[in-house]
Parts: sequence; C-alpha cells; structure tokens
Amino acid sequence: MRSKGFEGMTCSVAGVMGALGDRWGMLIMRDLFLGLSRYDDFRRSSGITNATLSDRLKALEEQDLITRQRYQTRPERYEYLLTEKGRDVGLVLLSMMQVGSQWNLPGLAGPPLIMVDGNSGHKVKVALVDTETGQQVSPQDVRVALGPGADDLTRWRSAGRLINPELSES
Repeated sequence: MRSKGFEGMTCSVAGVMGALGDRWGMLIMRDLFLGLSRYDDFRRSSGITNATLSDRLKALEEQDLITRQRYQTRPERYEYLLTEKGRDVGLVLLSMMQVGSQWNLPGLAGPPLIMVDGNSGHKVKVALVDTETGQQVSPQDVRVALGPGADDLTRWRSAGRLINPELSES
C-alpha cells in the first residue's frame, strides 16, 4: 500500500519524492537509467510483484517521468522510456549511488557500479557548481536562499540558516 502523498507541501524534495512514489518507483527509475525498458525486465531486476509494478509504472507515467511506447501488437506489449523530466531525476539517483558507494552503505566488496564519462571512460562524480563561475562548490559551503515559491512554513523552516536573505529570489 502506498503512503500518503506530499500534495500541498511547499518543498522541492517532497515534490521529487512524491513523483517517484516509493522505493519501488525509485528502483524502476534506476532500471530505466541502466537501460531496461520492458515489464519483464523490471520484474526480474527487482522481484517486484505484478500488481505493484503495474501500479508504479502508471504512477510514474502520470507524473510524466516515463512514457509508454508499444513495441508489439499481438499480444500488445509496451516498453517504458524516460522523459526529459525523468532523465533529470537521474541526478537524485546518481547522487544516491555516489554516497552509497563512497560509504559502502550496502557493505559490499566494492561499488557494484562506477560512474564514468561515456566519451573518455574517466570516473565522474555528481558535484555542485556555481552557475555564474562554473567553479565547483564544496557541499559544506552550500547554504539556502529563499526562492519565489517560498511560503511561511518554508521561511520558518529555513530561518537562521539562510545565506544572505538579500540573495533570495523575489
């Protein structure tokens, strides 16, 4: 059973979590990023039940993270592809992969997957970049500023932790 959603919550993190739905939604998105696209492949990869998989695929499609495309007519069969919005969610998954590998959270002999540049083959990492200068920023140096969608709860939640309130977007 799916838990209550985050509708009405003014929070970008909650918005992504709500779009993904739950752990199964995240694992389906992981599989899509790894190149899987067919129902039976998702089942094999995760061990998810048919009912749960069907539900999560519909939910991800409703959130415009994936699109369904028929590849066979008799019987009708579909493959699932990432949308642009869905590909952007990849940053969340790559960040989780990076942290899980760095701290060996699953307790393995080493990382099961390594992120590499598709052209050079060199290892890559998810990083924070200053949008003005292009320079990398340390996570310890990141602060928040209020954005134009901030509500009273967001202002309260971030009070005392804002970098310069004058940097906030109006």
